[in-house]
Amino acid sequence: MSTFLYDDTFDEYEDAFNARQIRRAERRPKKLKPDKRAHDKPVKDIIGGLSDDPSDTTGFSMTYQPSQFEAVWLKDSLHPLFDKAIIMDVLASIKGGKEASVYRCEAHPATGAHLVAAKVYRPRMFRNLRNDAMYKEGRAMLNSSGKLIKESDMRVMKALAQKSTYGDQVAHTSWLMHEMNTLNLLYEDGARVPRPYGTALNAIAMDYIGDEHTAAPPLSHVTLDSHERTGLFVDVMRTVDTMLKHRLVHGDLSAFNILYWRGQITVIDFPQVVSIDSNSVALKILERDVQRVCEYFADQGVTGTSAYPCDPVALMDGFRRRHFRRLSRYREADFSRATLPEDVED
Repeated sequence: MSTFLYDDTFDEYEDAFNARQIRRAERRPKKLKPDKRAHDKPVKDIIGGLSDDPSDTTGFSMTYQPSQFEAVWLKDSLHPLFDKAIIMDVLASIKGGKEASVYRCEAHPATGAHLVAAKVYRPRMFRNLRNDAMYKEGRAMLNSSGKLIKESDMRVMKALAQKSTYGDQVAHTSWLMHEMNTLNLLYEDGARVPRPYGTALNAIAMDYIGDEHTAAPPLSHVTLDSHERTGLFVDVMRTVDTMLKHRLVHGDLSAFNILYWRGQITVIDFPQVVSIDSNSVALKILERDVQRVCEYFADQGVTGTSAYPCDPVALMDGFRRRHFRRLSRYREADFSRATLPEDVED
């Protein structure tokens, strides 16, 4: 079974270097000679610039052998998880892409787990998220502790408005912490999601789904046995139901974001979660999520159950009855008029 690695040239690590150079320049302004350019720097200097501590005193080594740029960025991103006694070693890369890379890590004994997954976001992931305004509507800004950033914090609000380097980092951290808070909430309520263990500035540690050799594949790569299809479909819809109970919608649910392992499913990837109480297109986003999941399971021959029919229209009727009654008639009208941007793509 493959580990679903994608082509990745690590252009983003150069972005990280440039961002750090900007911060240093803001602190210690200095003039450069006219013919001096950042791209003239030796590779060793660029690599050193990727880490806050070029001497690399993080205290952990990696069994996984990344490229030279990835290695420094990875250690810089993950060393807080080592310091928090969550991981002890990075064993392998199990998924790579433009949004994030996921690594199989040896867990610290304090976690009670053998392996954990470390999801490390690309620097440009949230800055270049397509139609991000659709997901940001009604969403609070969170700090690195997952707490609300008050609008009265003028320093942060100004940085966000100006889209400065600091503002970009605050926005990036907020997206990540929304995912972490959602995982905590759903895991505690028994939903089919990974158990979260902790965060770093650019990464989340959570349950690793798979074994020492193989990561769990997404449903999009799986043909299910006939005896398990309906049960797994119900498990997915129960997780959707649990999210709606907490007034949340996944925002990007499909067979690509549902893992399958030994007869069980695990729903992943929650940074784009939206609130049905504060986002005017939440219902439309939910409809899209439900449509995608139903298409996959219908292709597998699933018809569903009386509680969860494999029919997007019937499912949405049930979700409306159970979870949208709190909304005023005015809000219901808002939902019915709302439309998603036409250029939303997977």
